[in-house]
Amino acid sequence: MSTHALVIEGAHIATVDGAEHPDGHIIARDGVITAVGDGPAPAHLVPADATRIDGRGHLATPGLVNTHNHLYQWATQGLFTDGTLFEWLVGSYEIWHRLDAEIVADTTTAGLAHLALSGCTTASDHHYIHPAGRGDIVDAQVGAALAVGVRLDLARGSMDRGHSQGGLPPDSVVETLDGALAGTADAIDTHHDPSAASMTRIAVAPCSPFSVSRDLMVQAAHLARDKGVRLHTHLAETLDEERQCRSEFGCTPVEYAEKLGWLGPDVWFAHAVHLSDEAIDRIAATGTGIAHCPTSNARLGAGICRTTELLAAGVPVGLGVDGPASSELTPLAGEMHQALLMARARKGPQALTARQALHMATLGGARVLGRDTELGSLTVGKLADIALWRVDGFGHDVIDDPVIAAVFGPTPPLTHLWVGARPVVADGDLTTVTRDTAAARGRNAHKRLTQEVNR
Repeated sequence: MSTHALVIEGAHIATVDGAEHPDGHIIARDGVITAVGDGPAPAHLVPADATRIDGRGHLATPGLVNTHNHLYQWATQGLFTDGTLFEWLVGSYEIWHRLDAEIVADTTTAGLAHLALSGCTTASDHHYIHPAGRGDIVDAQVGAALAVGVRLDLARGSMDRGHSQGGLPPDSVVETLDGALAGTADAIDTHHDPSAASMTRIAVAPCSPFSVSRDLMVQAAHLARDKGVRLHTHLAETLDEERQCRSEFGCTPVEYAEKLGWLGPDVWFAHAVHLSDEAIDRIAATGTGIAHCPTSNARLGAGICRTTELLAAGVPVGLGVDGPASSELTPLAGEMHQALLMARARKGPQALTARQALHMATLGGARVLGRDTELGSLTVGKLADIALWRVDGFGHDVIDDPVIAAVFGPTPPLTHLWVGARPVVADGDLTTVTRDTAAARGRNAHKRLTQEVNR
């Protein structure tokens, strides 16, 4: 199939930047959207070599943006299902410290293939386990993402505070301060592509306040700003974390982050479940972003993020599926539904609308990752990252509003997915790696890790 030019006609087009076209067209050339509007594509705008897609019965949205994930966890799903976050982490680290580059290449392939099949075109992966002597994990992830065809925002994580220093992870998992900084700098220098059409971006991402020293947090922020990349970490996920921060640092997690220089428009936090009004005000005032992971927060019993208040304050909020080990097989599209329900469970039926949920999954997520000028809406000049959902099937076909159908109902079938107008999913299946290959690699990673544990 040609990827040089693409024309979609007859779909309900939700551009996310305000306009919708119930029977519209999208034209893309050289990976960029060149026209969006009502009715059939004007003949004079259609390139002669264009691939034409009949979009009737479909909803066209921007490709979804995943703002927080841990792809390596594909190999350890279904474990420690009744533990708190800290209990789940302690048990999981006994398995995760055996990771190597081959396993991570397999989990990245399986995880990104699954995300692509749920409409994801850009995924941020927070990988913070880099055992010594286990190969180049960053290079393995980048290579696997390029093979699947999804844009990778790799948050190169780190931990330097093991159990002997009062942290949660075992000492076998953590790096030294200098090693963590050097590994992160090397990942940026080797793989970060700041261009508009970039397939690979690198962020600086110490894991969390309970697994990272103050020095690493501070120096990581300096490194990111020296390199011109973004900053990411977990924050305010559980009440246990709140209690630990108050006990150890004499302040809340957000206050601690601010003391370390970790608030700003180049920063986004994962989860941010337990925020006071004052914390939301500081996050909003500094332009700091939030990755909302509703299914994982519910699975671990962590609580419900205050998305209604965050959005009202103007905070950039995106969606994330989090790691598969705390959010088993969660499709990114399904997080729109979960976010809607969680917000309404807290604040009533006007707490979040279907279109706000779609915005979080697309343009909101792009803003969180600093890519909203390139991604996140079906706008002329932006990259042709497009998802096409079938909404005329059994059940969806009795809901007149396709956006309501996609968010309130079960996730509709994904027919096509393009990344820069290049097909990654066509007729409901992957065009890059196959489902069978992705599944086999995921199983291989699971078997290798669990066999090591059982020896």
